[in-house]
Amino acid sequence: MQRFFILLLLLFPGILTAAVAPLISPSWLHDNRENPNLVLLDLQDNQNYLRFHIPGSINTNYAQWRVEKKGELKNMPPVPVLEKLIGSLGIDNNSHVVLISLGASAGDMATAARVYWTFKVLGHDRVSILDGGLVGYAEKRIYPLEKGNNQRKPTNFTAKYRKQMNPTAKEVKLALNNGTQIVDNRTRAEYLGIYGGGGKERAGRLPQAVHLNYDWLTVNGSGRLHTADNLQRIYVSSQVALNRDQINYCHTGNRAALGWFVSHEILGNRQARLYDGSTQEWAADQSLPMEQQVKLSY
Repeated sequence: MQRFFILLLLLFPGILTAAVAPLISPSWLHDNRENPNLVLLDLQDNQNYLRFHIPGSINTNYAQWRVEKKGELKNMPPVPVLEKLIGSLGIDNNSHVVLISLGASAGDMATAARVYWTFKVLGHDRVSILDGGLVGYAEKRIYPLEKGNNQRKPTNFTAKYRKQMNPTAKEVKLALNNGTQIVDNRTRAEYLGIYGGGGKERAGRLPQAVHLNYDWLTVNGSGRLHTADNLQRIYVSSQVALNRDQINYCHTGNRAALGWFVSHEILGNRQARLYDGSTQEWAADQSLPMEQQVKLSY
């Protein structure tokens, strides 16, 4: 039997790193939480984490996953910084990481989607999001919670950076000129140009962008996603394509991460990408085109 298993590893080296579901349920997590390769990564602020979390989960500071560049842009940190951070959390290249947000809002879900996207950009596909987050896990009061602090032994994590998943402003402009669909995942007021980003940012949207508010993707703005069928209906009614080149953006790439997650991971549009710089970068650059549908005078 042992020889047979070794032969399987030689013939199919990816057998131990088989694909995992992008979205998992509380029941799946409860049934599989004793798996030694499973790492439960809690995304709450540390104070809340110490009060209650899923047994065995470890906490990470979300601010470490998005660093300020030039004192303004909040972008994905450099790859070596992320490798060190992930390794310090006890996550290696064989780990199946489950991301657990508080789950009280669509914003919590977007936070999980943003960290999920980061793992994918780093070439780590064994990552999932807990649908509904901690709220969804605890709401029926059938699964236990714990308090205190958990830590894992630090290890090594090596990234395989996927540059194509993290387009620059120049690449977004080229894609726009080539007919890529641009999806604005901000609020309607931001999309129309009623609300601006402040500072050097111009109000408005990227040219030809269609609108799909990120919190429409969750049930009543909660931390639980709509079913795939309902998501398809929302996409069709919003004129967002399901099978063409697509770039999602918002203000800092956080809300748009949820749009990207739904497009790419749930609805299967492998041509969808996330623009990390979003309007914090684009709208502040006077050389890049913008549209403003509603112009207010004061």
